[in-house]
Amino acid sequence: MIKRILVIQTASLGDVILATALLEKLHEYYPKARLEFLIKQGYEGLFKDHPYLGRLWVWDKSEHKYENLRLTIREVRAGKFDLVINLQRFAATGLITAMSKAPMRIGFTQNPFSLFFTHRVKHLIGNAEHPVHETYRNQQLITHLTDQIPSRPALYPGKNDFAKVSEFKTKTFICIAPASLWFTKQFPEEKWVSFMQQLDRELHVYLLGGNADKVLCERIIKASAHRNSINLAGKLSLLESAALMRDAKMNFVNDSAPMHLCSAVDAPVTAIYCSTVPDFGFGPLSSDSVIVQSTEQLDCRPCGLHGWQSCPKKHFRCATTISINQLLKRVK
Repeated sequence: MIKRILVIQTASLGDVILATALLEKLHEYYPKARLEFLIKQGYEGLFKDHPYLGRLWVWDKSEHKYENLRLTIREVRAGKFDLVINLQRFAATGLITAMSKAPMRIGFTQNPFSLFFTHRVKHLIGNAEHPVHETYRNQQLITHLTDQIPSRPALYPGKNDFAKVSEFKTKTFICIAPASLWFTKQFPEEKWVSFMQQLDRELHVYLLGGNADKVLCERIIKASAHRNSINLAGKLSLLESAALMRDAKMNFVNDSAPMHLCSAVDAPVTAIYCSTVPDFGFGPLSSDSVIVQSTEQLDCRPCGLHGWQSCPKKHFRCATTISINQLLKRVK
Protein backbone atom coordinates (compact mmCIF):
# COMPACT_ATOMS: atom_id res chain seq x y z
CA MET A 1 0.00 0.00 0.00
CA ILE A 2 1.45 3.34 -1.11
CA LYS A 3 0.33 5.95 1.40
CA ARG A 4 2.91 8.71 1.09
CA ILE A 5 4.80 9.80 -2.06
CA LEU A 6 7.56 12.36 -2.55
CA VAL A 7 8.48 13.68 -6.01
CA ILE A 8 11.78 15.58 -6.29
CA GLN A 9 12.51 18.22 -8.95
CA THR A 10 14.71 21.11 -7.79
CA ALA A 11 15.84 22.29 -11.23
CA SER A 12 14.63 25.25 -13.30
CA LEU A 13 11.11 26.65 -13.58
CA GLY A 14 10.28 24.86 -16.82
CA ASP A 15 11.44 21.52 -15.42
CA VAL A 16 9.27 22.01 -12.34
CA ILE A 17 6.19 22.82 -14.43
CA LEU A 18 6.71 19.77 -16.64
CA ALA A 19 7.12 17.61 -13.53
CA THR A 20 3.51 18.36 -12.60
CA ALA A 21 2.52 15.81 -15.25
CA LEU A 22 3.87 13.15 -12.89
CA LEU A 23 1.80 14.55 -10.02
CA GLU A 24 -1.29 14.22 -12.21
CA LYS A 25 -0.55 10.61 -13.07
CA LEU A 26 0.27 9.60 -9.51
CA HIS A 27 -2.93 11.18 -8.23
CA GLU A 28 -4.90 9.32 -10.90
CA TYR A 29 -3.55 5.95 -9.78
CA TYR A 30 -3.16 6.62 -6.05
CA PRO A 31 -5.90 9.14 -5.20
CA LYS A 32 -5.78 8.31 -1.49
CA ALA A 33 -2.00 8.63 -1.16
CA ARG A 34 -0.49 11.78 0.34
CA LEU A 35 1.36 13.40 -2.54
CA GLU A 36 4.27 15.76 -1.76
CA PHE A 37 6.70 17.70 -3.94
CA LEU A 38 10.25 18.95 -3.30
CA ILE A 39 11.37 22.01 -5.29
CA LYS A 40 13.97 24.72 -4.87
CA GLN A 41 13.07 28.02 -3.26
CA GLY A 42 11.47 30.59 -5.53
CA TYR A 43 8.73 28.59 -7.21
CA GLU A 44 6.42 28.07 -4.25
CA GLY A 45 3.77 30.39 -5.72
CA LEU A 46 3.05 27.88 -8.48
CA PHE A 47 1.41 25.53 -6.02
CA LYS A 48 -0.55 27.73 -3.64
CA ASP A 49 -3.91 26.40 -4.89
CA HIS A 50 -2.83 22.96 -6.04
CA PRO A 51 -5.61 20.51 -5.14
CA TYR A 52 -3.50 17.35 -4.88
CA LEU A 53 -0.46 18.33 -2.84
CA GLY A 54 -0.38 17.43 0.81
CA ARG A 55 2.87 19.32 1.34
CA LEU A 56 5.28 21.39 -0.72
CA TRP A 57 8.90 20.95 0.37
CA VAL A 58 11.29 23.80 -0.39
CA TRP A 59 15.08 23.48 -0.52
CA ASP A 60 16.83 26.82 -0.19
CA LYS A 61 19.91 26.66 -2.42
CA SER A 62 20.70 30.37 -2.26
CA GLU A 63 22.29 30.42 1.21
CA HIS A 64 23.72 27.65 3.37
CA LYS A 65 22.95 25.22 0.56
CA TYR A 66 24.55 22.16 2.09
CA GLU A 67 23.35 22.81 5.61
CA ASN A 68 19.82 23.10 4.20
CA LEU A 69 20.42 19.91 2.24
CA ARG A 70 21.38 18.10 5.43
CA LEU A 71 18.23 19.33 7.18
CA THR A 72 16.11 18.33 4.19
CA ILE A 73 17.56 14.81 4.22
CA ARG A 74 16.84 14.50 7.92
CA GLU A 75 13.23 15.66 7.49
CA VAL A 76 12.62 13.40 4.50
CA ARG A 77 13.95 10.40 6.44
CA ALA A 78 11.60 11.24 9.29
CA GLY A 79 8.70 11.51 6.83
CA LYS A 80 8.50 7.73 6.36
CA PHE A 81 7.70 7.90 2.68
CA ASP A 82 6.63 4.73 0.90
CA LEU A 83 7.85 6.04 -2.44
CA VAL A 84 10.43 8.68 -3.44
CA ILE A 85 10.77 9.61 -7.13
CA ASN A 86 13.77 11.68 -8.21
CA LEU A 87 13.48 13.38 -11.61
CA GLN A 88 17.05 14.68 -11.61
CA ARG A 89 20.49 13.31 -12.38
CA PHE A 90 22.41 15.40 -9.85
CA ALA A 91 24.19 14.13 -6.76
CA ALA A 92 22.39 16.26 -4.18
CA THR A 93 18.90 15.03 -5.00
CA GLY A 94 20.30 11.54 -5.45
CA LEU A 95 21.59 11.70 -1.90
CA ILE A 96 18.16 12.78 -0.63
CA THR A 97 16.59 9.84 -2.45
CA ALA A 98 19.21 7.30 -1.35
CA MET A 99 18.97 8.31 2.30
CA SER A 100 15.19 8.68 2.41
CA LYS A 101 14.61 5.21 3.91
CA ALA A 102 11.68 4.81 1.52
CA PRO A 103 11.07 1.17 0.51
CA MET A 104 10.78 2.34 -3.12
CA ARG A 105 13.42 4.78 -4.36
CA ILE A 106 13.22 5.59 -8.06
CA GLY A 107 15.46 7.64 -10.34
CA PHE A 108 17.59 7.77 -13.47
CA THR A 109 20.65 5.54 -13.91
CA GLN A 110 22.82 8.60 -14.61
CA ASN A 111 22.38 9.86 -11.04
CA PRO A 112 25.62 9.29 -9.07
CA PHE A 113 23.62 7.68 -6.25
CA SER A 114 21.45 5.46 -8.46
CA LEU A 115 23.22 2.41 -7.03
CA PHE A 116 21.11 2.97 -3.92
CA PHE A 117 17.82 3.28 -5.79
CA THR A 118 15.45 0.33 -5.91
CA HIS A 119 14.36 1.11 -9.48
CA ARG A 120 16.43 2.82 -12.18
CA VAL A 121 15.64 4.04 -15.70
CA LYS A 122 18.00 5.32 -18.39
CA HIS A 123 17.57 9.02 -19.17
CA LEU A 124 17.46 9.62 -22.92
CA ILE A 125 17.64 12.99 -24.68
CA GLY A 126 15.65 12.94 -27.91
CA ASN A 127 16.87 13.75 -31.41
CA ALA A 128 15.33 14.30 -34.83
CA GLU A 129 15.04 10.56 -35.50
CA HIS A 130 13.72 9.70 -32.05
CA PRO A 131 12.15 12.70 -30.29
CA VAL A 132 11.36 12.06 -26.62
CA HIS A 133 9.37 14.59 -24.62
CA GLU A 134 10.38 15.34 -21.03
CA THR A 135 6.99 14.23 -19.74
CA TYR A 136 7.53 10.84 -21.42
CA ARG A 137 11.04 10.54 -19.95
CA ASN A 138 9.67 11.21 -16.48
CA GLN A 139 6.77 8.83 -17.01
CA GLN A 140 9.22 5.97 -17.63
CA LEU A 141 10.15 6.16 -13.96
CA ILE A 142 6.68 5.05 -12.89
CA THR A 143 5.35 2.92 -15.76
CA HIS A 144 5.60 -0.15 -13.52
CA LEU A 145 3.36 1.63 -11.00
CA THR A 146 0.94 3.32 -13.41
CA ASP A 147 0.99 3.09 -17.23
CA GLN A 148 3.11 4.24 -20.17
CA ILE A 149 1.08 7.29 -21.20
CA PRO A 150 2.25 10.59 -19.66
CA SER A 151 -0.33 12.98 -18.29
CA ARG A 152 -0.35 16.63 -19.27
CA PRO A 153 1.38 19.08 -16.92
CA ALA A 154 -1.16 21.08 -14.93
CA LEU A 155 -1.22 24.17 -12.75
CA TYR A 156 -4.23 25.55 -10.93
CA PRO A 157 -4.64 29.33 -10.89
CA GLY A 158 -7.20 30.25 -8.22
CA LYS A 159 -10.10 32.67 -8.13
CA ASN A 160 -7.84 35.49 -6.94
CA ASP A 161 -5.46 34.91 -9.85
CA PHE A 162 -8.26 35.17 -12.41
CA ALA A 163 -9.71 38.19 -10.61
CA LYS A 164 -6.34 39.97 -10.74
CA VAL A 165 -6.15 39.71 -14.54
CA SER A 166 -9.85 40.04 -15.37
CA GLU A 167 -9.45 43.75 -16.22
CA PHE A 168 -7.11 42.81 -19.08
CA LYS A 169 -9.61 40.45 -20.71
CA THR A 170 -12.30 42.93 -21.74
CA LYS A 171 -10.88 43.15 -25.28
CA THR A 172 -9.31 40.66 -27.67
CA PHE A 173 -5.66 40.30 -26.68
CA ILE A 174 -2.43 38.43 -27.22
CA CYS A 175 0.48 37.92 -24.83
CA ILE A 176 4.17 38.11 -25.65
CA ALA A 177 6.89 36.79 -23.34
CA PRO A 178 9.97 38.13 -25.16
CA ALA A 179 12.76 37.23 -22.74
CA SER A 180 14.86 34.18 -21.95
CA LEU A 181 17.69 33.43 -19.54
CA TRP A 182 19.82 32.52 -22.56
CA PHE A 183 20.61 34.92 -25.41
CA THR A 184 20.55 32.21 -28.08
CA LYS A 185 17.07 31.04 -27.00
CA GLN A 186 15.59 34.55 -27.22
CA PHE A 187 13.94 35.88 -30.35
CA PRO A 188 15.86 39.12 -31.10
CA GLU A 189 14.46 42.37 -29.73
CA GLU A 190 14.28 44.00 -33.16
CA LYS A 191 12.24 41.02 -34.40
CA TRP A 192 9.68 41.49 -31.63
CA VAL A 193 9.50 45.17 -32.51
CA SER A 194 8.92 44.39 -36.19
CA PHE A 195 6.22 41.86 -35.27
CA MET A 196 4.35 44.33 -33.09
CA GLN A 197 4.55 47.06 -35.72
CA GLN A 198 2.61 44.81 -38.09
CA LEU A 199 -0.16 43.95 -35.64
CA ASP A 200 -3.62 45.47 -35.77
CA ARG A 201 -3.45 48.72 -33.81
CA GLU A 202 -6.70 47.86 -32.01
CA LEU A 203 -5.42 44.49 -30.79
CA HIS A 204 -4.39 44.59 -27.14
CA VAL A 205 -0.88 43.30 -26.51
CA TYR A 206 0.44 42.35 -23.07
CA LEU A 207 4.16 41.81 -22.56
CA LEU A 208 4.97 39.36 -19.77
CA GLY A 209 8.06 38.45 -17.78
CA GLY A 210 9.79 38.86 -14.46
CA ASN A 211 11.28 41.95 -12.86
CA ALA A 212 14.46 41.48 -14.85
CA ASP A 213 12.50 41.74 -18.10
CA LYS A 214 10.80 45.10 -17.44
CA VAL A 215 13.35 47.19 -19.32
CA LEU A 216 13.38 44.89 -22.36
CA CYS A 217 9.58 44.90 -22.56
CA GLU A 218 9.47 48.68 -22.23
CA ARG A 219 12.01 49.13 -25.04
CA ILE A 220 10.01 46.84 -27.33
CA ILE A 221 6.77 48.73 -26.67
CA LYS A 222 8.40 52.12 -27.17
CA ALA A 223 10.17 51.13 -30.39
CA SER A 224 7.06 49.48 -31.85
CA ALA A 225 4.79 52.43 -30.96
CA HIS A 226 1.89 50.00 -30.66
CA ARG A 227 -0.74 52.07 -28.87
CA ASN A 228 -2.61 49.25 -27.14
CA SER A 229 0.41 47.57 -25.53
CA ILE A 230 0.96 47.23 -21.79
CA ASN A 231 4.11 46.17 -19.99
CA LEU A 232 3.08 43.64 -17.32
CA ALA A 233 6.58 42.31 -16.67
CA GLY A 234 7.16 41.99 -12.94
CA LYS A 235 3.54 42.88 -12.14
CA LEU A 236 1.98 39.41 -12.23
CA SER A 237 2.76 36.23 -10.36
CA LEU A 238 3.37 33.04 -12.31
CA LEU A 239 -0.17 31.80 -11.69
CA GLU A 240 -1.63 35.19 -12.58
CA SER A 241 0.33 35.10 -15.83
CA ALA A 242 -1.00 31.62 -16.54
CA ALA A 243 -4.54 32.81 -15.81
CA LEU A 244 -4.10 35.62 -18.33
CA MET A 245 -2.43 33.47 -21.00
CA ARG A 246 -5.17 30.83 -20.80
CA ASP A 247 -7.69 33.20 -22.39
CA ALA A 248 -5.44 34.97 -24.87
CA LYS A 249 -6.15 34.82 -28.58
CA MET A 250 -2.53 33.71 -28.85
CA ASN A 251 0.63 33.59 -26.73
CA PHE A 252 4.04 34.16 -28.32
CA VAL A 253 6.96 32.74 -26.37
CA ASN A 254 10.53 31.54 -26.69
CA ASP A 255 11.71 28.05 -25.80
CA SER A 256 11.44 28.98 -22.13
CA ALA A 257 9.26 28.74 -19.02
CA PRO A 258 6.26 30.76 -20.37
CA MET A 259 5.80 28.05 -22.99
CA HIS A 260 5.38 25.49 -20.22
CA LEU A 261 2.98 27.79 -18.38
CA CYS A 262 0.83 27.64 -21.50
CA SER A 263 1.05 23.85 -21.58
CA ALA A 264 -0.02 23.67 -17.93
CA VAL A 265 -3.29 25.58 -18.55
CA ASP A 266 -3.77 24.49 -22.19
CA ALA A 267 -3.35 28.03 -23.49
CA PRO A 268 -2.86 28.63 -27.23
CA VAL A 269 0.81 29.11 -27.95
CA THR A 270 3.29 29.88 -30.69
CA ALA A 271 6.75 28.80 -29.57
CA ILE A 272 9.80 30.31 -31.25
CA TYR A 273 12.91 28.13 -31.34
CA CYS A 274 16.23 29.76 -32.13
CA SER A 275 19.37 27.82 -31.16
CA THR A 276 17.55 24.86 -29.60
CA VAL A 277 15.19 22.34 -31.20
CA PRO A 278 11.95 20.75 -29.97
CA ASP A 279 13.44 17.30 -30.56
CA PHE A 280 15.26 17.64 -27.23
CA GLY A 281 11.88 17.03 -25.58
CA PHE A 282 10.76 20.35 -24.16
CA GLY A 283 8.21 21.40 -26.76
CA PRO A 284 4.73 22.84 -26.18
CA LEU A 285 1.88 20.53 -25.19
CA SER A 286 -1.13 22.82 -25.58
CA SER A 287 -3.99 21.65 -27.80
CA ASP A 288 -3.38 24.70 -29.99
CA SER A 289 0.39 24.90 -30.34
CA VAL A 290 2.70 25.68 -33.24
CA ILE A 291 6.49 25.73 -33.34
CA VAL A 292 8.20 28.47 -35.35
CA GLN A 293 11.83 28.12 -36.36
CA SER A 294 14.23 29.00 -39.14
CA THR A 295 13.66 27.28 -42.48
CA GLU A 296 17.34 27.69 -43.31
CA GLN A 297 19.44 24.56 -42.95
CA LEU A 298 22.17 25.41 -40.45
CA ASP A 299 24.93 22.92 -39.66
CA CYS A 300 25.49 24.63 -36.31
CA ARG A 301 21.91 24.20 -35.08
CA PRO A 302 21.30 23.07 -32.41
CA CYS A 303 24.44 24.38 -30.78
CA GLY A 304 23.59 23.04 -27.32
CA LEU A 305 20.90 21.56 -25.12
CA HIS A 306 20.15 24.77 -23.21
CA GLY A 307 21.57 27.88 -24.82
CA TRP A 308 24.47 30.34 -24.78
CA GLN A 309 24.99 33.97 -23.78
CA SER A 310 26.13 34.70 -27.33
CA CYS A 311 26.07 32.92 -30.66
CA PRO A 312 29.14 30.63 -30.87
CA LYS A 313 29.34 31.33 -34.62
CA LYS A 314 28.78 35.10 -34.20
CA HIS A 315 25.96 35.26 -36.78
CA PHE A 316 22.84 34.06 -34.87
CA ARG A 317 21.15 33.07 -38.12
CA CYS A 318 18.96 30.54 -36.33
CA ALA A 319 17.06 33.57 -35.01
CA THR A 320 17.56 36.32 -37.57
CA THR A 321 16.30 34.17 -40.47
CA ILE A 322 12.93 33.43 -38.82
CA SER A 323 10.20 35.14 -40.81
CA ILE A 324 7.80 37.47 -38.98
CA ASN A 325 5.06 36.19 -41.28
CA GLN A 326 5.20 32.88 -39.43
CA LEU A 327 4.09 34.72 -36.30
CA LEU A 328 1.54 36.95 -38.01
CA LYS A 329 -0.28 33.88 -39.37
CA ARG A 330 -1.00 32.88 -35.78
CA VAL A 331 -2.83 36.12 -34.99
CA LYS A 332 -5.38 35.97 -37.80
